[in-house]
Amino acid sequence: MARLAVAHGYDVVVSNSRGPETLQDLVAELGDTEGTGTARAGTATEAAEAGDVVVVTIPLKSIESVPAEPLARNIVVDTNNYYPERDGQVDVLDNEATTTAELPQDLLPESHVVKAFNNIHSGDLTTKGTAEGTPGRRALPIAGDSADAKQAVAELVSEFGFDTVDAGALAEGWRFQRDTPGYGPAFDVDQPRDALAQAKRYADMG
Repeated sequence: MARLAVAHGYDVVVSNSRGPETLQDLVAELGDTEGTGTARAGTATEAAEAGDVVVVTIPLKSIESVPAEPLARNIVVDTNNYYPERDGQVDVLDNEATTTAELPQDLLPESHVVKAFNNIHSGDLTTKGTAEGTPGRRALPIAGDSADAKQAVAELVSEFGFDTVDAGALAEGWRFQRDTPGYGPAFDVDQPRDALAQAKRYADMG
């Protein structure tokens, strides 16, 4: 996503849990990306403070480490998925009291969280995108409680080469989580609607 953003003229700040000094090779690589954007490394707080749109892509077990105050009033794109073998057991997800889409919003109450990009392999982001209007253009579902935030993310998704299908509120984000029909396949704009409608809660999967 950083490569796509730089290629489309955005100024990008990347961060990780190990510190900015570990990202210098990536920043140098991004600097060679064809486009007019820029890239630099920063701490998680610096990235949060710098971004108008902030993408959170970390293991779900670390979600509480995301700095809430610098992200207040920002759009936060949550790409996370729940894998217990990686993240450990999370009771509120296991009993479906909440979802991977709603959990970040609970932790970032002043932010506008939009669930997106969680159902596409990272390598496909830079290789499968096509121009708007291309027949069969791949479509990605999004979910969120703010219409303005969803619109902004939909425009970004389109700029990056994909159509969007609005799955509804964040509470509906479970419809394209791991193990659902909408998780992974390369659908065009009409197909995700059927996949979202066919999704079942884990408790109902048997």
